[in-house]
Amino acid sequence: MIETLTQIQSQLDRTPHLLRLGRLFSETVLIEVDGDEYYLTFDKGRITSVAQGPSRKTPWRFALRTDAEALAEFWQPRPAPGFHDVFGLVKIGRGRIDGDILSLVKNLRFFKEVLGLARARQEQAA
Repeated sequence: MIETLTQIQSQLDRTPHLLRLGRLFSETVLIEVDGDEYYLTFDKGRITSVAQGPSRKTPWRFALRTDAEALAEFWQPRPAPGFHDVFGLVKIGRGRIDGDILSLVKNLRFFKEVLGLARARQEQAA
């Protein structure tokens, strides 16, 4: 998982339209997969740090909690209905969003496209 998030980090640096979308986003986001915690720290749209938790000292703005199987399906080049979107994961009961939902909604397109960068990597591998 940490490898995938690190690859998303490097891929984001090569995606100018996402850097433009996220230029006002400077927050730490918690991604929890099967109880394992990963902290993505964004600074003006760039991921400056990918850290594995758990950490009670790392403050985060919002969290996406899901299971590895659902996330693997989310990262498929053509995910099944419900697995195509972070809110889709919540709707089908395979994900949960906690924290400052307003911060997520304000930056929804940016965040969803950043997570979707792993799909492009999956397509290139196929």
